[in-house]
Amino acid sequence: MNIAKTPQTIRTSGLGSCVGVVLYDASKKIAGMVHVMLPDSQLGKSSTLNAAKFADTGIYAMMEMLKLQGVRPFSIKAKIAGGAQMFQFGSNDTIRIGPRNVEAVKAELKRLSIPIVAEDTGGSSGRTIEFDPETSILHVRTVNAGTQEM
Repeated sequence: MNIAKTPQTIRTSGLGSCVGVVLYDASKKIAGMVHVMLPDSQLGKSSTLNAAKFADTGIYAMMEMLKLQGVRPFSIKAKIAGGAQMFQFGSNDTIRIGPRNVEAVKAELKRLSIPIVAEDTGGSSGRTIEFDPETSILHVRTVNAGTQEM
C-alpha cells in the first residue's frame, strides 16, 4: 500500500488471485494503491494485522492515507484489476480466492461510496498494473494477453 503524486507512477506485480485497487483524485493528480491478498481480515492468522492485505481493512486505510494528503472523499474514484481464478480444480470456497477478493473489494468500495470507473478482473491469468496519476490511466499487463489501458 502506497501513494504516488505526479510525476511518480505506482505499480504492483504478481496479481494472481490478488486484486490491485487504485484510489485516485484526478484533479489533485494523486493516487494510492493497495494489493489486496484476502477478502476479510478475519482470515488473518497472525497476531499483528497487516491492514493492506485485506479488502475490508486495506481500502479504508488507503482512503484515510489519501485524506491526510488533502484528498476529499467525494472526489475519489477507483480502478481495479486482478482476482484471477488461478487454480481450476475443485469448487470449494477456499479455492475461489480470486472471485471472493473481487466481491469483497466491490462491497467495500460500495460501502465507502467510491465509484469503480474501470476494472479488469477474473479470468485465469496473472497481471501487473501501473497507474499514472498525471493521466489517470491504469496500464494492465496480463500474462499471455498483452497490455491494455483503462
